[in-house]
Amino acid sequence: MAEFALSLAGFAEKAAANVSQVVRKVSLSAMTDVVLRSPVDTGRFRANWNTSIGGMDASTASPPDKSGQAAIARGTAHLATADGLQDIFITNSLPYAIPLEYGHSKQAPAGMVRITVTQRQAFISKAVAELPQ
Repeated sequence: MAEFALSLAGFAEKAAANVSQVVRKVSLSAMTDVVLRSPVDTGRFRANWNTSIGGMDASTASPPDKSGQAAIARGTAHLATADGLQDIFITNSLPYAIPLEYGHSKQAPAGMVRITVTQRQAFISKAVAELPQ
């Protein structure tokens, strides 16, 4: 009986570690997708995607970043600390974020977030498939 309990404890520990890993990977995929789907004029909008854990980051001080790589790097750094249990926020607090999401840009007429949300199952499946056996 003690051996069975020990096996369950080991499984629970491994499962908890995997949950964190899957949450981080799915969040990173979603954040990257949203950033790269964002329309680009000056690069200010792409640069202002923020990733935070446990509460929304409403800051808008980022310098322009047409490639989105700075926003992705910041998000990656934040997500590295995610434990899989707290809420993760991916936000853009520029005043024109909502109009852009709802078709104001010819570059992204269907938005960024709405399209990315439809990809969630693919992100989850990929993250689970990449787990060590």
